[in-house]
Amino acid sequence: MRNSGRMLVSIFLMVAVVFSVRISAEAVRVLPFTSPMDYSISDNWLYDGAYPENSVDVFIVAPTVDTVSESNSAITPKYKSLFRNAMNQQQAIYAKTARIYAPYYRQASIKVYTMEDAAAKEQAMQNAYIDVSAAFKYYIEHKNNGRPLILAGFSQGADMCYRLLEEYYGGNGERAVNLRENLIAVYAIGWSMTQDMITKYPQIVPATGETDTGVVISYDCEDGTVTDSLVTPAGTKALSINPLNWRTDSTVASKKINKGTVTQDSKTGAILSVEVGKYGAYIDPVRGTLVVTDIDTGKYPKILDMFPDGSLHIYDNFLFFVNLQENVQKRTESFLQKKAALNAA
Repeated sequence: MRNSGRMLVSIFLMVAVVFSVRISAEAVRVLPFTSPMDYSISDNWLYDGAYPENSVDVFIVAPTVDTVSESNSAITPKYKSLFRNAMNQQQAIYAKTARIYAPYYRQASIKVYTMEDAAAKEQAMQNAYIDVSAAFKYYIEHKNNGRPLILAGFSQGADMCYRLLEEYYGGNGERAVNLRENLIAVYAIGWSMTQDMITKYPQIVPATGETDTGVVISYDCEDGTVTDSLVTPAGTKALSINPLNWRTDSTVASKKINKGTVTQDSKTGAILSVEVGKYGAYIDPVRGTLVVTDIDTGKYPKILDMFPDGSLHIYDNFLFFVNLQENVQKRTESFLQKKAALNAA
């Protein structure tokens, strides 16, 4: 990432560069989906157990890649191509640890986030979730086979992970108990977790350290000047964890402990460069967002007008990539050690 041009190659929303005009917020009628996609069909899975040598699973939900549709995506070859490019980058965080399952789904497009009609906006998100929920249910019933599980998603994908926790992981039913007992962690990055969420859904448990399990890892990056954003609106306080020092307070993590900021090929996900010790971070005491230190935001453009100046949202994974990758391994090891100890007792 020695210049902004090279950085743009690395980001999952590369397609958004050609969509840099202001997104229309005109009223759109969003009809509810009447049925989900059929996940018994193999073509409806992008990754269907990739890296089978790994002993645990990750069910990963893609971020927003559709910049064209008025509400929800149609599953077209072009959409699948964009989806695959984004996920080739996302999966690299988990590939050393878990076998990967990632469904195609009719996600809410970028335009949905600018809708003025809150009911229409939520209907588009519910439409997306009907697919994600169906995919997860099929995965649990036909693919998981009792293996420990990581849930993961970035941005819209993180929102979908919270919805999975809400629907499947609460209460004392046998399925919910088994899912909680088998949950390594949830990496819901780029969509804020709040106190209201965990009060309403106590199965959403914020991470408090580097190796706790059954918890949610969440943060969204800014430069310290942002006061209002789509991810963390003004007046909202996010519950975040710092991916460098794994603290939830405002202690500054030095860039010296950043093990690698990366660039990736925008199609294959291949790592193009790794720079150690590039950026530090701390949690904003008011907003709860993750403030990145030592960064030149001119090299990290917001790309879309829906984000405020100073937002680093689309770089959340890339800035601390190696630390995240190693943490997935550490939390998995911690989970497996705890499980072995329980089985031995």
